[in-house]
Amino acid sequence: MEYMWAPWRIEYIKQAIGHKEEGCILCDYPMLKDDKKSLILYRGMHNFVIMNRYPYNAGHLMVSPLRHCGTLDGLTDVERDEHFLIVSRCVAILRETFHCDGFNVGLNLGRVAGAGVDQHIHTHIVPRWNGDTNFMPVLADTKVINEAIEETYKMLTPRFTSL
Repeated sequence: MEYMWAPWRIEYIKQAIGHKEEGCILCDYPMLKDDKKSLILYRGMHNFVIMNRYPYNAGHLMVSPLRHCGTLDGLTDVERDEHFLIVSRCVAILRETFHCDGFNVGLNLGRVAGAGVDQHIHTHIVPRWNGDTNFMPVLADTKVINEAIEETYKMLTPRFTSL
C-alpha cells in the first residue's frame, strides 16, 4: 500500500466536519494585511485575487470583491467591471506561467450550487491540463495536487505586480 502525506488537509477536514472559522474569510483575510499568510496575490480598488487554500488544481485562484456582497446583481457596475477585468488578467497570467491547456472559470451562487463561502461572491479560476484527471479521483476519491501552495504563491507573486 502506498501513502500520500498531506498534513495541510487537516484544516479542510476540520471545516468539513463543522469546525468552521467564524466570520467571512473573504472579508477577514484582506484585513489581516499579511498577504503572504492570506495567499493574496493582488489588491485592486474594489476586488482582490486570493489563492484557494484547498485547490482543485495547482494555481486555483479566486477573485472577490473587497466589499461583502453575496450576489452578482449586488455589485456596482464599477465593482463588476473591475472584477471581470481581473478575472481575464488572471487567466492570462496563469496561461503564461503554467502553460495551461484550458481553464474552468465560474461562480457558485448559493450553497446548493456548491459555494463553500455562499455569502460573499467570488469567481474561481482553475487551470487545467490534458491528463490532469487520472485514476485517483475515480478509484480512490482522492485528488493529487502536484505543487505546494507556498511554491505556487512564490511563483505567481511577481506576475501580479504588473496587474
